[in-house]
Amino acid sequence: MPFIAPLGDGLRRVARAPMVLVGGAVLTAAVAAPPSLLLADGPAADARGPAAGGSAPGCIPLQWPRFPAAEYAVDGRPCATGADGAHAVLASLRTLLDGEGHAPGLAAVVFVFLAAWALFSAGAIDRYARERPTRGAGFFAACGVYGPRLLRLGLLSVFVNWTLFNVVRDWVVGASPPGGGLPAAALARYAAFGLLLAAVGLVFDYARVRVVVEDRRSMIGALLAGWRFVRRHPADCAGLYAVNATVLVAVIAAHAVAAPHLASAGASARWAFAAGLVYLAARLAGRLFFYATEVSYFQSRLAHAGYVAAPAPVWPESASAEALARLSDARGDGERRR
Repeated sequence: MPFIAPLGDGLRRVARAPMVLVGGAVLTAAVAAPPSLLLADGPAADARGPAAGGSAPGCIPLQWPRFPAAEYAVDGRPCATGADGAHAVLASLRTLLDGEGHAPGLAAVVFVFLAAWALFSAGAIDRYARERPTRGAGFFAACGVYGPRLLRLGLLSVFVNWTLFNVVRDWVVGASPPGGGLPAAALARYAAFGLLLAAVGLVFDYARVRVVVEDRRSMIGALLAGWRFVRRHPADCAGLYAVNATVLVAVIAAHAVAAPHLASAGASARWAFAAGLVYLAARLAGRLFFYATEVSYFQSRLAHAGYVAAPAPVWPESASAEALARLSDARGDGERRR
């Protein structure tokens, strides 16, 4: 199967760029930590007790406005345990990566994170496409050039998904049957709607890749180009997407199974916090693996031109070397025209 090779190549690209993973972790922590650090201890909250939303002995109660304490149940208690509220920060990180933003304040934090991640993903995709270190200057230059375009593409994604859930969903799925049961026909309709969501997400994924790799400025054009690419390679794109989604689901499922066992076994706060950090690192690596495999597959299918094919290794890896290479190519073109 042609999409198998990009899986190994994508894993190699992620492994060769560890600082991208570190940068993603720092970005996530930077967005999640400030609201968690606003959690304040107070005698009034302690007096209410855990059942009333207060804190248990040794816990830091969650008193930041608009953040319900129930969303931070780490070890079965509605409070954040550990020194300096470390588990509160961890819970915020989990909330961001899982896309949960039910409370108004939490929804605002999730929105800020998604906007920041769109800028960061531009540099990550550029790094994976070049297959060589771009250093800080090159990475942030790519974020500045392609990030605003990916933000515009994200707004298109929000509009399309809003339309799917508020217009198309009612037409495809229909009203929920009484009694809570789901007959086979209803399950089929839900499956059809899920496949539609996956197809739309797949098109937006390759539109994102084409924006960065091909330096596209029109997001409508990039979206159409992503659709054309998926239409020409439907089986491989779907297979690669399914494998990536399976990896993310496996990471989430492993954490969902392991976390209750750690709590029931009486694991210390340090071990529970370490397990949470491992989960967060795996989630970030899975998301970056998604980008790397799609970039690898796209370049393997459209490597017919220099701006799409993986670049030849250049030594030394610097902007000066790239400038000299471009100057040499320009001179060669000029001599051929003569």
